Amino acid sequence: MIMKEQRIENFEKLGFGLFVHYGLYSLLEKGEWVYDQKPELRKEYSSLMNDFSAEKFDTDRLAQLAKKAGAKYIVLTLRHHDGFSLYDTKGLNCFDAPHSKAKRDIAKDFVESCNKYGIVPFFYHTTLDWYEESFHTDFKSYQKYLRKSIELLCTNYGKIGGFWFDGNWSKPDEDWEEDELYRLIRQYQPDAIIINNSGLHQRGKHGNEEIDSVTFERGRPEFHQNIGDGKYRAGEMCQTFNSHWGCASTDFSYKSVQTILRDLIECRRFSCNFLLNIGPLPDGSIRLIEQGMLEEIGNWIRIFGESIYDTAPCQIKCFEEDGFVLSKGDDYYLFVFDLWVNGDGNVSIGSGTYKEVRLQNISIDDYSIKWIDNGEQLKYSVIDNEIVVHATPFEYGSNYVVRVAKISKKEI
Repeated sequence: MIMKEQRIENFEKLGFGLFVHYGLYSLLEKGEWVYDQKPELRKEYSSLMNDFSAEKFDTDRLAQLAKKAGAKYIVLTLRHHDGFSLYDTKGLNCFDAPHSKAKRDIAKDFVESCNKYGIVPFFYHTTLDWYEESFHTDFKSYQKYLRKSIELLCTNYGKIGGFWFDGNWSKPDEDWEEDELYRLIRQYQPDAIIINNSGLHQRGKHGNEEIDSVTFERGRPEFHQNIGDGKYRAGEMCQTFNSHWGCASTDFSYKSVQTILRDLIECRRFSCNFLLNIGPLPDGSIRLIEQGMLEEIGNWIRIFGESIYDTAPCQIKCFEEDGFVLSKGDDYYLFVFDLWVNGDGNVSIGSGTYKEVRLQNISIDDYSIKWIDNGEQLKYSVIDNEIVVHATPFEYGSNYVVRVAKISKKEI
């Protein structure tokens, strides 16, 4: 059995993170790729720095919002593909937040706030750069520029949870000199998780051996350990509330809380973390709808959170459409899908006293099964070497989308 490195085990235990896409592109409210998608705007793009005040990008409030939602880490876009940095580039260029109207090192504020509220800070950093000339004209020189940028982040902000890279997919035939980049990080931040997003078309692929977690951008995860090279890797799915990652004022295509909860729970089925994105408004404030949805996710986690963090797949199986089981120590957690709401047939969909959920590979005699939300003891029967759990419906006035029962040893 291949052992997990400690930093990877710690990362898996985090379970749920908040992704934050904020930068110069936010001022235009047309998504994070506006520099690439709207060529007519490029000539005057850098002048947006004069309006980039970030006056309401309150990193304390951001960390508090993440904590309330149940997120254990935040990934902030310190430099996206437009090349604008939220940190002090120390003379590498002047295309950064300290030289903008904001006149502040947002990365510094971000790390301090995360540490203050017990959130693990992660740095998103593009590897491609539409703005930097050397990216287009002298790729080897560009790699030196990129490494100098990362060295600043490694050495000026204390301990960092990890680096979330994105962009190698833009030039698949180039030498990205990944070994040198990752060696730099291991030198200064040996416990940092290294992620390099494989994009929409290479989900679950890891590439360089130093990668600690594979990615499943906007796609359901799968068992992914990628141990063919002798290394266990974590997995992470990133998802956004609507169709864009950065602020887009006319994108009304918001997912439901139900959909987001199912994504979170499906990630945990495969030991994957779930990274949920928000795109702050131009002034740095968070849309009310995104705040509200994060709070609703937090409400679910306050009830069922013990089943989300520090749990792992186990030998107990059930029919996939019914749910799945995770373990933590001597306890197990049964996630049940598609329960109905108990009530009058004129207002409730579905009927019956319980749903049958069949479990395999468990001897149930020494265990009790209880709903986490109300402590109700669930009955079960044994049929053909399977345990048939009688999963009762939601009480009228509630619907948790996915309900979790704790299977624990009976007290003697």
